Amino acid sequence: MPASPESDVHLWRALATIPHMTKTARRRWSRDFTSEVDGIAISASGPLLVHLYDPPAGDRWIDEAIPGKLALLDRASGEVKWTSPCEVGYGRGFGAGFGRKGDAVVLGPSTQGHRIVRMSLETGELIAAASMPTFDAASVAPDLCIVAALDRIAAYDSETLKEVWKYSREGERYHHAVRSGDRVFVSYSVRATKKRGVLALNVKKGKFEAVVVAPKQPAIHDLAADDRGVIVLLDDLEAALPREVLLGYLSQSSDEDLSVRGPSLFALEPGASDGDAPLWFERIAVADADEVGEIAISADSGKLYVVRGALLEVRDALTGRQLGDWAVPGLDERVGWQVAQGAGLLAEETRVSVFELPA
Repeated sequence: MPASPESDVHLWRALATIPHMTKTARRRWSRDFTSEVDGIAISASGPLLVHLYDPPAGDRWIDEAIPGKLALLDRASGEVKWTSPCEVGYGRGFGAGFGRKGDAVVLGPSTQGHRIVRMSLETGELIAAASMPTFDAASVAPDLCIVAALDRIAAYDSETLKEVWKYSREGERYHHAVRSGDRVFVSYSVRATKKRGVLALNVKKGKFEAVVVAPKQPAIHDLAADDRGVIVLLDDLEAALPREVLLGYLSQSSDEDLSVRGPSLFALEPGASDGDAPLWFERIAVADADEVGEIAISADSGKLYVVRGALLEVRDALTGRQLGDWAVPGLDERVGWQVAQGAGLLAEETRVSVFELPA
């Protein structure tokens, strides 16, 4: 059950005062490539995927996408098992992961428009490919691939590569989508007001279920979810809080607390709707607007990972309790960053590394 408004405020105040010590994350291994890295994928177990491309001389090419290749790496050692040309190249929109048939699924641009492909994990052989409308971001799960474009959210079957459902509504624009169990959470904006919010869709049919955060936010900086909940990195905490929680927060906060500048972490249960009390919330202090752009969040196995430059903060996603800080070398220069079951996969320009983190 959600906490009472009073306990929410006490929890918020406690979260900000828990002491912690920063340690350096232990690097398991690193692998350097002669090609540029532009995409990665990791799952709870098994190998890793690395998407690569070779930039042309002078960084000029005719098409909007340049040819790519996919490499399969051993999770424990970083050994490259195979590298194969990939029909999906480098450019706008990208997603990769693992399908239910023991294969790699990759989505993104190609020289013939956007595509979705399946490749064998054993050999790197192309199994199937299909064309699809242009999109901006994608996430891959064994059953469905969720893609986000400005005018739609859509789901594709990870085996047949066919569109399963599509959602769009007049007057809305879509920016990012994450999944938590039977729901897809989407950050969106209302065209008329330019304000942003978060809505929830049914993952099986794409039907609208609820507005989770009302479209009153100047910005939603990031969105993360796992089976236990959804965490929003939003701009205006007061606008997101239900009235009773807001009144309690204001009455028990000092002028110093209220003067803190920065975005806020705002955690909700998977089945939440707008107006429900959050599981927890906390404002993140920043020195200036540029620092906000360095903050990113992800969630996995009940942990929330907050990236801030080269610093990684780990929290309990259900309560917001701080579990520790880790300095991750190269994280501030990341091309990509994913976490699964305590393994942090980091991609830099031509290097991929795995770090050990709390699972």
